[in-house]
Amino acid sequence: MKRFPTGHATHPQARMAASLALAQVRAQMRAPGYASSPSLALLYISDHFADQAQDLLDLLSAELPEITDWSGTVGVGVCGGSAEYFDEPALSLMLLELPSDQYRVFSGVAPLPRSGGAGFSAQTALVHADGTAPDVAALVAELADRTASGYLFGGLAASRGASVQFAVGGDGNLAGHGAASGVFAGGLSGVAFGPGVALLSRVTQGCQPVGPVHRITDAADNVVLALDDEPALDRLLDTLEVSLSEDPQRAIERVRATLAGLMDDERSG
Repeated sequence: MKRFPTGHATHPQARMAASLALAQVRAQMRAPGYASSPSLALLYISDHFADQAQDLLDLLSAELPEITDWSGTVGVGVCGGSAEYFDEPALSLMLLELPSDQYRVFSGVAPLPRSGGAGFSAQTALVHADGTAPDVAALVAELADRTASGYLFGGLAASRGASVQFAVGGDGNLAGHGAASGVFAGGLSGVAFGPGVALLSRVTQGCQPVGPVHRITDAADNVVLALDDEPALDRLLDTLEVSLSEDPQRAIERVRATLAGLMDDERSG
């Protein structure tokens, strides 16, 4: 299999970032060993560009007319190659050359048929989900039932603005929904892959340190009661620079997005 062209860039102007990424994928498409006739694109944008999602998709679609299918979403950070862009205006693009009968883009207006339906058998799927949707767990479980393996990979859209997803499929949309723009909010979208696509998936959790190392000085079972001989909750809120009394909603959101890494005394030095 040939390598898939990729492009990524950061720039204050969305159109310039797109142009820089386009230059990269076009150069690779002309290079030996790279796919020259891709039809599927994965597009990820940082939330700095969330309100320009439709403009970006329209621009990229016009510049890459050979691409019939698009999928992607938004994140606070995106990566491409060895580059990571966190909390800055950026986008990342990958063009895939796969047999047209071995993948399907799906969304709320173009749902994935059950395995074997509509002449396509889904083995697994790359899924983008809106974490704020109240029924997201049920939607994921129902989608897994539509694949032969029951295995899904992907992640949640993350945005401080619009929580957008990209989904354009060459197979069209449900009747009665009109002409879909390709930019959606809510629910699930993604790409299902057939048994003829060999792939490896790895799901990682991106994070950054928010404060110094603390020592657990009191705990009951799996509940931490004290850090550095101070109430654990007070210590946590101080570290995150939030207050339950002043802005409880922001405090709750910050705590929910916080992961605790544990190490033993010997390793901590």
